[in-house]
Amino acid sequence: MRFETFSRQQRRVLTWWLAPETRGLEAVICDGAVRSGKTMCMGLSFFLWAMGCFDGAVFGLCGKTASALRRNLLDEVLPALGELGFQWEERVSRGRLRVRFGGRENTFYIFGGKDEGSAALIQGVTLAGVLLDEAALMPRSFVEQACARCSVPGSRLWFSCNPESPEHWFYKEWIQKAEERRALYLHFTMADNPALTPQVRERYARSFSGTFYRRFVMGEWVAAEGRVYDFFDESMVRPAPGGEMERWCISCDYGTVNPTSLGLWGLQNGVWYRVKEYYYDSRAERAQKTDGEYADALEQLAGGRPIWKIVADPSAASFIEVLRRRGWRVEKADNDVLAGIRTTAGLLKAGKLVICEGCRDAIREFSLYCWDEKAVGDRVKKVHDHAMDDIRYFAATVAAGERGYFGGLCVERGRF
Repeated sequence: MRFETFSRQQRRVLTWWLAPETRGLEAVICDGAVRSGKTMCMGLSFFLWAMGCFDGAVFGLCGKTASALRRNLLDEVLPALGELGFQWEERVSRGRLRVRFGGRENTFYIFGGKDEGSAALIQGVTLAGVLLDEAALMPRSFVEQACARCSVPGSRLWFSCNPESPEHWFYKEWIQKAEERRALYLHFTMADNPALTPQVRERYARSFSGTFYRRFVMGEWVAAEGRVYDFFDESMVRPAPGGEMERWCISCDYGTVNPTSLGLWGLQNGVWYRVKEYYYDSRAERAQKTDGEYADALEQLAGGRPIWKIVADPSAASFIEVLRRRGWRVEKADNDVLAGIRTTAGLLKAGKLVICEGCRDAIREFSLYCWDEKAVGDRVKKVHDHAMDDIRYFAATVAAGERGYFGGLCVERGRF
């Protein structure tokens, strides 16, 4: 890996622990736009600091998950360290990385902070420093436990994240109180990454809209408000294409009292078309249906087509069991709401998901699906969200995995 140049912000990250005006600080916080160059420089600086200041010490490397940390940070940083003469040995099964340089050796443990139970993973270890990538996506209990483990003299804390809601605890407790916590706060934009061409920046900008544009392109901590898919209108609705589909799939949001929404998707030339739907509101119809009746409706929607798989609401255990007994291949959907919304928006804007004219309930919900502006943090109103949920399940679980989808990569990277 070759570095042609570093931006001013990147140089500050690389040298803050050496610079006379900041070396007495105890933490560094880097936030801002996606692909702004903060993660790579943060990781490189962390290892240089650890190996330059300690020998025989233990450090923590934390991500939303251990695999995400390896993919987003270590896969880039370790080759760069290798070119500088560092040597390392990783034991993936133990979540341990040993790094050697200049006669020194230190140990780095890898932790995933995906939920409240993750705090227990880091208890009991004594650290000389910790790096938390995606800090705003981790539970507060995990972040605070990781910080509490840094009790070695000279230990320091390293945080990076993309913006979330201004009500987020990390924004209030760390960014707004950076001076009080003796932390250097550095804000990044895409212009701080010399590796990005103007064409690539413009392409990333096209992949977001509304709240997510302001957060992940502009790097602002802003509240979610208004329509979730504020860019979607009837001009984006198209007739179902002619010709053969390469693959068929059905997405499902299941309800008993609440509506059940099913979408039939066909893949053609790299684009998934929602060509038909089934939508039943038991309250409006004043009659509930059984799992078997919904399974019959799904079979009618399939219409004898070779359905590759059904992506279902993961909480619909009884309905999933009925479908499996009838011989359908069913996969429980990824139900991370905010990540799924970002993925769906990116796919729609990239033209990789298309809603067809026959899907009237989905089109109706796009105009009504809104953020809950009274909620603390990012939450959608739990109304007019059933077709929205089945589309989100499909986008996150199936469509985002298609090859060549730049927008999906962009949205995914936005969470790192």
